[in-house]
Amino acid sequence: MSNYSDLTPREARKLIREEVITFPTAGMCNGYAQANLVILPHKHAEDFKLFAKYNPKPCPILEITEPGCFKTKITAENANIISDIPKYFIYKNGSKVDECYNAEKYWRDDFVCFLIGCSFSFEEALMKEGIDVRHITMGCNVPMYKTNIQCKPAGIFNGPYVVSMRPMKDEDVQKAYNITGKFPHVHGSPIHYGSPEKIGIKDINKPDYGDAVEIKDGEIPVFWACGVTPQAAIEIAKPEIVITHAPGHMFITDILNDELEQRLFV
Repeated sequence: MSNYSDLTPREARKLIREEVITFPTAGMCNGYAQANLVILPHKHAEDFKLFAKYNPKPCPILEITEPGCFKTKITAENANIISDIPKYFIYKNGSKVDECYNAEKYWRDDFVCFLIGCSFSFEEALMKEGIDVRHITMGCNVPMYKTNIQCKPAGIFNGPYVVSMRPMKDEDVQKAYNITGKFPHVHGSPIHYGSPEKIGIKDINKPDYGDAVEIKDGEIPVFWACGVTPQAAIEIAKPEIVITHAPGHMFITDILNDELEQRLFV
């Protein structure tokens, strides 16, 4: 995956659209923000928007499209949301029924698209400060876990936080808090470190999503709120149809991480 670190977002999205890239996007397009995806019927959009507002740590919204529109206006110039992500999950009535590299056949004119900030965005900043990002080093997906931390419900949506995990040395934990705290719209600082069982994770080596990574002697697991949280809520709410990204397979925006706050939120 690191071979794609120097691509521009436009180049990466082209390779994704052509199904050359069909794997996780961690480490791609260094310096650029990445985003999770939720597409659902307009009748559920206000509930989901409120759910995200109530739970900004796991669900920081970067862009919402108009009903029936699958092209971006803010996070990238005219990118195609239903073809420019490496892999999609299709949910019907809360159950995943398909995985695909292009979601056009599932598109409906009443759909609204939500792009939600992703923690892959701040990993370059961690690496610049000498913190090993293990899933990038190992060339695999980030491990993600359902927790016992409950989201604040909104309308039909409720459920547990999902978290991503990055192991690191004890002396790097505070540094990671300081670095990632500067990126609130891609999940910001961690929500927990150490003792996975305290947040309901029974086996750190068996993630609910993504891949297990090595935790070396003397390292501590550090957990960030994760944009897969909506997928856990979708399983409970059971809308008739929802399209999401496959965990770890993100939309790569045209916005530099360092410019995210200024470009979108000032």
